[in-house]
Amino acid sequence: MLFDIKGKNAIITGASRGLGLGVAEGFAEAGANLILISRNMPQEILTKLRGYGVKVEAYSFDLSEPEKIPALIEQVLSEWGRIDILVNNAGAQRRNNSVDFTDEDWDFVLDVNAKSVFVLCREVGRHMIQNGYGKIINFASLLSYQGGFRVPAYAASKGAVMQFTKSLSNEWAKLGVNVNCIAPGYFDTEMNVALVNDPARNEQITMRIPAGRWGHPEDVVGTAVYLASHASDYVHGVTLPVDGGWMGR
Repeated sequence: MLFDIKGKNAIITGASRGLGLGVAEGFAEAGANLILISRNMPQEILTKLRGYGVKVEAYSFDLSEPEKIPALIEQVLSEWGRIDILVNNAGAQRRNNSVDFTDEDWDFVLDVNAKSVFVLCREVGRHMIQNGYGKIINFASLLSYQGGFRVPAYAASKGAVMQFTKSLSNEWAKLGVNVNCIAPGYFDTEMNVALVNDPARNEQITMRIPAGRWGHPEDVVGTAVYLASHASDYVHGVTLPVDGGWMGR
């Protein structure tokens, strides 16, 4: 029963597509109730997830406005009573040469990828500390370790997520709250459409991945269930790459 998350209430951001949707479906299949935070959530996705026999509700929210998060979490708690798991998956990307990267794009990416993640951790973490239990999973990136190309804001934001995850874990480990990261490698999702559709870059990246392929959303589900369950109770402040072996080369 170490990996059992049945009956747990899980917030997942960015669950309308990509890795967030993969985690949402994996959690629903494992019996967790879902609190989905996204700008738009297609009804057909909600119907599919409810087909697993769990409670599922969607909250329309723009994470580029992190100052509104406390009110959102207050609403969620008033309606659900308890949050056991928080998965901060939602992310934004802007690509441009660094000399042409605008202040507006920098602020937008940092607000969505870093500030909103911290504020969600803070607001939900306060509730989890009061309960003496909680699992927080932040989505970092290979660019938490590496610089990437033409994505200075994204690299900065994902470096920040990895570092403040460590900081929160130092404070909250003894209080029953686990805070850890997943660092996905190159996944074939909407965020990476530009890379997938660039034959030269696609080939360069694929050749660099020991597994010989890009990841799919289902590849991250097992890691997420592990970090959301009692199996990870003594795991704190870790950033776990799910990257087909990229970091091992």
